[in-house]
Amino acid sequence: MRLFKITLISAALCLSVSVMAQVEVANNYQIEVTQKVECTPVKSQDRTGTCWSFATASFLESEIIRNGKGFHDLSEMYVVRNVYRDKAQNYVLRQGKANFSQGSLSHDLIKVAHRHGVVPEAVFSGKLEGEEIHDHSELSSILKGMLDGVLKRKRLSKKWKMAFDAVLDTYLGEVPEQFDFEGKTYTPQTYADHLGINPSDYVSITSYTHHPFYESFVLEIPDNYSNGSFYNVPLADLQAIVKHAVDQGYSVAWDGDVSEKGFSAKAGLAVLPVDEKREDLFEKPGDEQKVSQDLRQETFESYSTTDDHLMHLTGMAKDQNGTVYYQIKNSWGEISDYKGYLYMSEPYFQLKTVAIMVHKDAIPRAIAEKMNL
Repeated sequence: MRLFKITLISAALCLSVSVMAQVEVANNYQIEVTQKVECTPVKSQDRTGTCWSFATASFLESEIIRNGKGFHDLSEMYVVRNVYRDKAQNYVLRQGKANFSQGSLSHDLIKVAHRHGVVPEAVFSGKLEGEEIHDHSELSSILKGMLDGVLKRKRLSKKWKMAFDAVLDTYLGEVPEQFDFEGKTYTPQTYADHLGINPSDYVSITSYTHHPFYESFVLEIPDNYSNGSFYNVPLADLQAIVKHAVDQGYSVAWDGDVSEKGFSAKAGLAVLPVDEKREDLFEKPGDEQKVSQDLRQETFESYSTTDDHLMHLTGMAKDQNGTVYYQIKNSWGEISDYKGYLYMSEPYFQLKTVAIMVHKDAIPRAIAEKMNL
C-alpha cells in the first residue's frame, strides 16, 4: 500500500441512501450522485501504508450507522497495532518467508475486531502527544529490522515478543485494557459488542478465472499475509452485488489498482480512457475501454492490475453522457474538488477492482445461493 503525507481534514457527512439530484461539477465533468450511503468524515492515513484499516474502519462505521447505533469514530491504529503483532508472529514462524509490511486487507480488520475488539479514536489515536500526523516510515523499518535480527538466532526466546511490543508502545502508545467512554466502562471486546459488530456478517469477493466461480479460494496477492479466502464470482455478478448493496443501503470496502494514468485523486476521478494520452483526460468525459472477464484475467496475471490501495465505496453516480460511476471515499484527506471523494467510472471498476467486502445480506439472493451463503 502506498505512503502519503496529507494533512487530516474532515469532510461533510454523507446523506442517507436515496435518489438525489445532487450534481458535482469539476472542469467539464458533471457528476450527478444518484445513490449515497451514510458515512463518517474523510480522514487521512498520512505517511503510512495503512489504507486498508482506514477504508475498512470507515466501512464498519457506515455499518454501525445503518444498524441504528449512531456515528462512531473507530481507531484505525488500534487495529494496525494488532496486525503488526500478528504479522510479526507469522513472519517469524515462517522464518522470514512471508510478507511483513504496512499493507493488509479488509478481512484483517474484521479478524482483529473478532479477536481483540475495537476502540474509539478518542481512546487510542496511535499518535503520541505533540504529533499531528501518522508516520510509520521509521516504525516499520525498525520492526522489520528487529524481526530479521531475531531470525538470525538458531533458537528463539520469548523476549523478542516483549521487545516488539515495547517498540509499538514507544511509537504508537499503550493500549488500555479497559476505558471509559460516553459515561460507560468498556473493554475493546465489550465495545465491539456494544456496536453490534458481528465479524461473521462480512464476506470478501473477487472475480478471476484461474479458480472456479461460486467457490472460495485464497487470493494470491502479497498483502494477503493471513491467507484470507475470497468468494469468486463472474464480473457481472460482482457489479450486481455492488449496485444491489448500495441500493439497499449498504456500502462496500473496495480493493484495487490506483496506479493507472486514468486515476487521479487530485482530480477526483478514476477513468479508463481508450486513449490514455488524451491531454484533456480529467477535463471532460470521453470514450472508455470495453472490459471483459478475459481482460481482467490478463491484466491480473501480467501484473498490470495490482493490489495497491483500499477505499470505501459509498454511492453511485452518472455523468452528463450517462456513464455510470462509483462514489469512493478515499483516505488521503480532503483533497480534490470533491473534498476527499472521487468518482470511479464503471469501466475502471470493471478492470481495476481486485476485490470487495460486503455484508452478506447485501448480496442478491440468487447470487448468494450460488455462493452457498
